[in-house]
Amino acid sequence: MEKSFDPNAAAALGSGIYGLPCTAEEAEIIIIPVEWELTTSYNRGTVDGPSAVFEGSMQVDLCHHDYPDLWQRGIWMDKFPKELRKLHDKLAPVSEEIIEGIESGDVDEFPWKYEARYKAIDDGFEKMFGWLRERIAYWKKQGKKVGLLGGDHSTPLPYHQYLNNIGEKYGILHVDAHSDLRECFEGFKYSHASIFYNVLKLEKVEKLVQVAIRDYCHQEKQLIKDSDGRVQVFYDRDNRRRMYEGANWKQICNEIVDALPEKVYISVDIDGLDPKLCPNTGTPVPGGMEYEELMYLLNRIKESGKEILGFDLCEVSLGEDDEWDGNVGARVLYHLCGII
Repeated sequence: MEKSFDPNAAAALGSGIYGLPCTAEEAEIIIIPVEWELTTSYNRGTVDGPSAVFEGSMQVDLCHHDYPDLWQRGIWMDKFPKELRKLHDKLAPVSEEIIEGIESGDVDEFPWKYEARYKAIDDGFEKMFGWLRERIAYWKKQGKKVGLLGGDHSTPLPYHQYLNNIGEKYGILHVDAHSDLRECFEGFKYSHASIFYNVLKLEKVEKLVQVAIRDYCHQEKQLIKDSDGRVQVFYDRDNRRRMYEGANWKQICNEIVDALPEKVYISVDIDGLDPKLCPNTGTPVPGGMEYEELMYLLNRIKESGKEILGFDLCEVSLGEDDEWDGNVGARVLYHLCGII
C-alpha cells in the first residue's frame, strides 16, 4: 500500500476497488468478479453487478464502523476474462430464446429444437466454471482470502467444488429470498435457482442454513423436509412472527449461528434484503432483512469464532436510473471483507 495514501480523501481516478491503491500482491483479500447470468428469467442485469459494485465502492468511506482498519489489509479486485465475457454475451440471446420457448410452450411441444441450445449453455457454464475453479485455487495457494462477486447466483458453484476437492468439511450460511433448491430449473442444469441443489451433491457440505427465505416451491419444501436436518431454514415470515411476539433478533441470530458447524462459507444473494435496498435485482420479493439486521448477523458469526472459508455476493444489478443497488452492494461486500 502506498505510504502517501490518505484514507480520508476522495477516491482517486484510476484507483482500485474502494479507492485503494494496493496491488494484488499487497492485498490480503481478493475479490473475483464473475460477469455471468444466463438463466435469469425475470429482470436481467446482474451480469454488470461487479461493475455496479466497483463504482459504488468509490462512495464508501473507509473507516468501517466495526472494522476501522479493514482498508489497511488491502482489497483487490481481479479481472473477469474478456473472452469469457464475449462468450456470455454470445450465449445470452440463446438462453433468452429458450426462456421465450418455455413461456410460449414451444419447448414442451418441440423439445428437439432446443437440445443444441441447452447444450451450448451447459458447455459455456463448464468453460467458465473451469476458469473460476482454477482462479480460486490460484489465489488460495498464495494465502489470499477470496470472495466472489456475481453475476447471478449460479456463479459460486466452483467455489464449493474447490472446497470439496481439497477436503474441507463445512457449512453454508445462505441469505436469500429464494431457496435455490430447484432441480434443473427451466431445463438449465446450472440455473441460478438450482445452485444449492447442485451444492448439496457435494459430500463435504455438512449443513446448509438458509435465512430470509420467502419464495419457494413444493419441490424445494419437500427437499428440505427430506434432508434430515442437513438443510435448516429460518423463513423470513417465521422470523418476523417471532419478533412480533416478543423474540428479538439477537436470539434468532444465536440460533442461526448455533446451527452452523465450525467452518462456514457465506453466500449472500442481495435479494435477501428488503427490495427497497435492491430494487433492480433479478427477482425481488417483498419482505426481507433490513441492512443492519444482515450486518448484525454477519458480526455474530464473526464473534462466534467460527472459521469463515470464503464468501460470495450475488444478484446485484446495475440500475438504469440510479446507482442505489451498487451502493448497497458495495457496503455489503465491504462488511463481508471485514468479517473474513
